[in-house]
Amino acid sequence: MTERVEEALARIGRLDPELCAFAEVWDEEARERARTVDRRLPLAGLPFAVKGPTGIRSYAAERLIAAGAVPVGSTAVPGPGTYWQTWGQGRHGRTVNPYRADRTPGGSSAGSAVAVAAGMVPLATGSDGAGSVRIPAAWCGVFGLKTTNGLLPSPDRTGLASAGVLTRSAAEARAYLDCVLDARAEVRNPAPLQLPLPAVYSADLGFARTDPEVAAVVRAAVDRLVAAGVVQLPLRRPPFTLLDPRETWLAVRGGATGTGELGVRGAATDTGVAGDAARVRAENNRRLDRLFAGTELLLTPVTPNRPHGHEGPGEVYSTALTWAFNLSGHPAASVPAGFTADGCPVGLQLVARRGADVRLVKMAVAAENHTIRVRP
Repeated sequence: MTERVEEALARIGRLDPELCAFAEVWDEEARERARTVDRRLPLAGLPFAVKGPTGIRSYAAERLIAAGAVPVGSTAVPGPGTYWQTWGQGRHGRTVNPYRADRTPGGSSAGSAVAVAAGMVPLATGSDGAGSVRIPAAWCGVFGLKTTNGLLPSPDRTGLASAGVLTRSAAEARAYLDCVLDARAEVRNPAPLQLPLPAVYSADLGFARTDPEVAAVVRAAVDRLVAAGVVQLPLRRPPFTLLDPRETWLAVRGGATGTGELGVRGAATDTGVAGDAARVRAENNRRLDRLFAGTELLLTPVTPNRPHGHEGPGEVYSTALTWAFNLSGHPAASVPAGFTADGCPVGLQLVARRGADVRLVKMAVAAENHTIRVRP
């Protein structure tokens, strides 16, 4: 049971001084756990990383440890004063994108994405309040899942953040869900998939200023899914749009309206800023409920932009296409879609019905063999 942990620690030792994915590495504690783990457990000896300084106390980490997995360290998250510069601050310095060191890996699960992308660990925990799992997964070329809001315990009082995971592939994320959802048989055992899956694609959700090259990479991935018989897009249908959730998300995060006043499916009853936020949230929920009454998947780019430099993205909100689903509560995933001409990874976002987390991962497994072909 010690071999995989030793391999992970050796790889961290070689690569982390350059990539700066880890804030702490627990060499001796990991070795001791690996030596004493019960070999009969489903994840016995599997090395994993936890997001940030408090990640070891998360529900997901506790469930993974109970299944025999071995935490090897905590990963970098943004340091003080990095409002837009969403790199992590690791023990060796600023976290960098494993594909282009001059670009950010995204955040806030920055170190988790880099650790998985570089093969330091096969799995890392994350949390996602606006895209904090999906964005770094997209920009580091790995799989990332935001679970349905409220499905797993979260310390976030606004209800926006939910637990997530980053893995090298969607198939590897299924083991994570099997462990953290062990008491939820109705979630763990969805009906079999019937391909092609009915899906709707939107490059911008009606409001985002998506980089044309990013949109082209994602659209090409979607076209490959259609050609492979994985998804089927409607022949004639108006583009699916949402109201821009920016001000709503900011209001909820600031406490103007939250889950106590307006739940995931809540109605708009407040006035002023809170009332405007509630109306946008309720209208977007209605549109999403109508959409998922007749389709399995909503497909979009994960971000409107490619990985930006460490100075920040300027006026572009990298969260433009992700934070709507933190407000609505839907599970969402990032699957590698390809690369821009300058070598930046691009992610395809898959969004499914609330509570369909395992089914979403199964859909991602069906998709990921066709979304990306050649890595630079």
